[in-house]
Amino acid sequence: MSREQRGPNEKLGAVLALAGISNAGLARRVNDLGAQRGLTLRYDKTSVARWVSKGMVPQGAAPHLIAAAIGQKLGRPVPLHEIGLADADPAPEVGLAFPRDVGQAVRSATELYRLDLAGRRAGSGGIWQSLAGSFAVSAYATPASRWLITPADSSVAREANPADGSGAPLKVGHSDVQKLREAAEDARRWDSKYGGGDWRSSMVPQCLRVEAAPLLLGSYSDDVGRSLFGAAAELTRLAGWMAFDTGQQEAAQRYYIQALRLARAAADVPLGGYVLASMSLQATYRGFGDEGVDLAQAALERNRGLATARTLSFFRLVEARAHARAGDAQAAGAALKSAESWLERSRPGDSDPTWLGFYSYDRFAADAAECYRDLKAPRQVRRFTEQALSRPTEEFVRSHGLRLVVSAVAELESGNLDAACEQGVRAVEVAGRISSARTTEYVKDLLHRLEPYGDEPRVVELRERARPLLMTTA
Repeated sequence: MSREQRGPNEKLGAVLALAGISNAGLARRVNDLGAQRGLTLRYDKTSVARWVSKGMVPQGAAPHLIAAAIGQKLGRPVPLHEIGLADADPAPEVGLAFPRDVGQAVRSATELYRLDLAGRRAGSGGIWQSLAGSFAVSAYATPASRWLITPADSSVAREANPADGSGAPLKVGHSDVQKLREAAEDARRWDSKYGGGDWRSSMVPQCLRVEAAPLLLGSYSDDVGRSLFGAAAELTRLAGWMAFDTGQQEAAQRYYIQALRLARAAADVPLGGYVLASMSLQATYRGFGDEGVDLAQAALERNRGLATARTLSFFRLVEARAHARAGDAQAAGAALKSAESWLERSRPGDSDPTWLGFYSYDRFAADAAECYRDLKAPRQVRRFTEQALSRPTEEFVRSHGLRLVVSAVAELESGNLDAACEQGVRAVEVAGRISSARTTEYVKDLLHRLEPYGDEPRVVELRERARPLLMTTA
């Protein structure tokens, strides 16, 4: 879609002439750049002619892709104002940068915080809607490599500058940071119990915008700053996880990238590994198993000799998930064995980070079951699922629902249709109590697998029970 300006875009026409790019050539370059980001674009020479002669402004990421395409030909960056597109929505690039400079990192994070998951920038129109489908796993390459090279900044002390948008200078102390940590802990509990789409979970982006941003733009010592960046990183990662759970992959990706940059400023290597593990799980869920392996191994590499045994166990478990999605049974089995070994070495007195409180043998067994589901080994799925479901808890309702679906799939693949439907009914009941697009997708996958048995009474009953759930997410 495009909107029309007043008269021709003479700036764009002039720069195209300078670069020696034809209308058809620009259209092809923009389409190719879009494909690299996971976008399907179908611009042609007529589209470009409208941009130039009629001043039409393409929406979404297109203006930025136009600038990038011309910049590649000229061999230098091309700002939007040079091509007459300065009023284009800047949102497609917000949150994707992983700046080397701490000050720029603060600006990058706080700019992202000014967007919310409802799809609106404060004072302007739709944002996330224009980003739909823009998730690109390749966007994780630079953040991961820069974090591996330098996982900590030399100093993060800062003097507030009102010109940065912080208003009156704010002196930040440890008590301010503690409030952010308490908010993160409260949100984690609500997310696990009610899903990423629960109204309490939506308070996380607001907390980042209203509470975290002014603190990051304030004045603080290096010591307070490290703690502040760590708390902001936790809360930002959590916002990404909730976006991931509600199916907003493009928003999740941006939050994860900023969370990793903040973890680097905090000099918190285990937390940075946790963010990379979250990126890995998202990549794996989206079908990019090989990239998921790379991200999980990046999480592990920098944490050797630093993280606790339980933390290393979780990173290896995430790696196993990615290997399984990539179809590498041998590598997945080795990673699972290592994860279990590290978990057995953990002790109650270990200094495990608070954000790892969810991880126990139950969670290990649940993810192991999903690994074997992807590897089509139903016997192993059943064994680990039975262990994962042995102690259901009200604290992790979403996880319990996901485990029930995995159990149903294992029963179905083992030829136990009645047991599969029984577990499916239980899963639907749990899914109806939370707001999680991911859980609903698991239920949809189960129903798809049951289609060959569509006339069976138990399958019909399950489908009817699931109908309200599917209608609310349609």
